[in-house]
Amino acid sequence: MSVVDRTLQTQLRNIESRTGQSLAELTAYVDASGLTKHGQIRDMLKQTLGLGYGDANTLTHYVLTARMPPGAEQAATPDAAIAALYSGTKADLRPIHDELMAEIEAFGAFEVAPRKTYVSLRRRKQFAMIGPATRSQVEVGLNAKSLPPNSRLTEQPTGRMCRYKTRLASPKEVDEEVITWIRQAYDEAG
Repeated sequence: MSVVDRTLQTQLRNIESRTGQSLAELTAYVDASGLTKHGQIRDMLKQTLGLGYGDANTLTHYVLTARMPPGAEQAATPDAAIAALYSGTKADLRPIHDELMAEIEAFGAFEVAPRKTYVSLRRRKQFAMIGPATRSQVEVGLNAKSLPPNSRLTEQPTGRMCRYKTRLASPKEVDEEVITWIRQAYDEAG
């Protein structure tokens, strides 16, 4: 079992402990709500069970994955999922993504976990999120404790998936400054 799998299992056990309900009971609770969309389920869990964003998001992913037919989640490869992110009107953004990944891969080992609208990069915890923000920009979310103020960097409110975000419109913007920010987040996730 990978470090990420162990971390996920620990988080799910902690959710069971906090709520006093088993994963089966929590799954039945979500199913009984009649909600089907990730964001709706997550928000409902935050409101009704008092879970934080991360726990509600993880539990929602767990429940929705449990609803899938066996093997459905593994059917799409990470490469196929990333290709889907950068298809259609967002195809021109793929070189930015590829440039970022080439730089980040030089840091060492990490997990690439494609999601519906972004790619999560994880070590012991998530250190970055990369995905198309608009038709002309890729957004990079960073989980670093403290980065120096910079006009290219936006600090996010507490409770968001990432502490900082920046947007890139060209592979040329994947410069030393951006890579230094990502490297700090990578090291801290470690």
